[in-house]
Amino acid sequence: MKKLLLFLLLASFSQAAELHVGAAANLSNVLPELSAAFESATQIHVIPSFGATAQLTQQIENGAPFDIFLSADVDHVQQLFSKGFLTSSPVIYARGQLVIWAPRRADIHGLADLAKADVRAIAIAKPELAPYGAAAIEALKSAGLWDKLESKVVYAPSIAISKQYADTGNAEVAFTALALTVGQSGNAIPVDGKLHQPIDQALGIVKNSKDEKNAAAFSMFLMQPKAREILKRFGYIQP
Repeated sequence: MKKLLLFLLLASFSQAAELHVGAAANLSNVLPELSAAFESATQIHVIPSFGATAQLTQQIENGAPFDIFLSADVDHVQQLFSKGFLTSSPVIYARGQLVIWAPRRADIHGLADLAKADVRAIAIAKPELAPYGAAAIEALKSAGLWDKLESKVVYAPSIAISKQYADTGNAEVAFTALALTVGQSGNAIPVDGKLHQPIDQALGIVKNSKDEKNAAAFSMFLMQPKAREILKRFGYIQP
């Protein structure tokens, strides 16, 4: 109750009508719904900019006009905070789930099936840019499959584009976020979370934000039951 009252208090003192959010690509489908719920409660309009986590981090370091950063991991938020680009240390808002996306292949049931001869291209987001890509490679290595499958890997600049490779037929399968596949026709196979480090997703308020109060209000909103319910519907887990 105290958190909710503080959230409402911050929102009531808001002066700006817009909030600029740098958001990891895995949030492309869920953030519009979160933003609509937030705007309904506060009259603050969220303007998102989606991209790979590492790319957004670099943009913030170069002065991108974001108010808040929603990362796909904790490390990049901690990195920005340590360098003085954020006003707050990392706050985890969700844990993501990694899946194999096979929109045209009903015969893919797990990691081992990726070794089939007719699976010629496996899309993975570049691990240096995208935490989900790093998790995919870690899972394949943990399963003892990386050496067999590395030659099939096609790298994408983000997990959203990795999924597009499979959607367009440029790859038979792709590693992506469960959140990007919810409600779509296709075969989404969960990857055992024990095979990779948890995909804990953190946020931070940007030091150069033009309205830290609105950013703080949005941060608190993401911890509230309404936001939690939306995140859960898109496959996110509460850490």
